[in-house]
Amino acid sequence: MDPHERTVLKLFVVVILVNVWIMRGLSATDSLSTEPTPPWPRKVCNESRLQWEVEICGEDFKREMARIDPQYWCNLTHFISEYHFFTLCTETKSHIVHCYWPNPLVESYIIRVHKHFFSNCTMEQVVWVDPPDDTLIILILIPIFLTMTMIALVVWCSKRSDILA
Repeated sequence: MDPHERTVLKLFVVVILVNVWIMRGLSATDSLSTEPTPPWPRKVCNESRLQWEVEICGEDFKREMARIDPQYWCNLTHFISEYHFFTLCTETKSHIVHCYWPNPLVESYIIRVHKHFFSNCTMEQVVWVDPPDDTLIILILIPIFLTMTMIALVVWCSKRSDILA
């Protein structure tokens, strides 16, 4: 066996071992117990308190947005941190009152906030921009080379089946 064939064979074995390792990690049969685990005792979502807590988050967000000139409300770079803290606040408050996040109550409040602050931010038309040529060439060539490599490997393995078997 020449060194090139040996290298290809080692690469093939490594690919199979990595595949087995990944599949073992995704397998549900590796657990020690075969009995279903009981669900965690879940407290009931307190929706009225959640509504109050989300309103507090919204008031904080409105206060922060009042500091920003309204002409910049459609530019996310001007208020990204305020919006991040608003969503983080709603998520935290939802978990404190034992509610899932997002849930319909929080979603409806966020939609109201969006309608209030960002209703005039739609663009007339979407402008699609091509990626740079270097990126485009790489994105095209990688699948082509992978496909050619896999075809060559299958052909090589089928020709060498007497040695590999």
